[in-house]
Amino acid sequence: MKRDFISITDLSCEEYNDILVLAAQLKRQRYADIHHPLLAGKTLAMIFEKASTRTRISFDVGMYDLGGHALYLNSRDTQLGRGETIADTARVISRYVHGAIMRTYKHETITEFAKYASIPVINALSDREHPCQIIADSLTLKEKFGDLNGLRVAWIGDGNNVCNSLIMASVQTEMEIAVATPKGYEPDPTAIRFSQENGGKILKYDDPKKAAADANAIYTDTWISMGEENIKDMKLDDFDGFCLDMPLLKRAAPDAIVLHCLPAHRGEEIADDVIDSMQSSVWDQAENRLHAQKAILVRLIGTEPLTRE
Repeated sequence: MKRDFISITDLSCEEYNDILVLAAQLKRQRYADIHHPLLAGKTLAMIFEKASTRTRISFDVGMYDLGGHALYLNSRDTQLGRGETIADTARVISRYVHGAIMRTYKHETITEFAKYASIPVINALSDREHPCQIIADSLTLKEKFGDLNGLRVAWIGDGNNVCNSLIMASVQTEMEIAVATPKGYEPDPTAIRFSQENGGKILKYDDPKKAAADANAIYTDTWISMGEENIKDMKLDDFDGFCLDMPLLKRAAPDAIVLHCLPAHRGEEIADDVIDSMQSSVWDQAENRLHAQKAILVRLIGTEPLTRE
């Protein structure tokens, strides 16, 4: 039976931890120039409605590292851009490849594709969730602190797709998520409800100083998403006071790290001296997209288990 990874909630606590352990192992082996062709003969379709740097490169390189092949497809490369139904496209692509990732504007595009696909489908970003990002973030936090249980992560800014996945991941990670957003930019209520009903710990604030207090990590993201350029001035006004700057960082724990899933709009949601500081783990976080997604790919479309070290 095929497995999809469309939401962070698709993973049990045991599966979540298994992927983190495997990702760490694959990372160590890559640094040692050890490559296991776990996906030899496998092909991954990468379907992109939205442009990307980290998502495209990390999945493409990840498949290469694992001995497989990645095929990049945008809306101009397929009949989706000319009116073919999502269902028909899913049925056809399933006959050619062993798995698919999708980076789309609407979450429903991915869920409908997965419904009719006979291959595993991975959410590489939608307007509702970004689960691959949160696996990479969890790997980064685990590298820095050793254990996720009990960590306090402060999310400052827009309650967007990344924030939604982070909130729901509090169930598997047992992290405390403190969210500070301007009024009207709160995270999806269904994400909060899922976490609260399943043992997650979520704290909501409208003051970033309260969320940042004693945090082990402070996380922010761009306020202006792709396609929102026409409302940039309005959003900059709405988010006044929510910039992750050095005074805000100093409210966190002394060993706190800074996270940003990139791209960063320096001087808007994050200050230069913060993202470039010794406390910044942003570049480790970006690299970990590669290792985390390799682990996800192995678990979803691989057939041979990797021998444990």
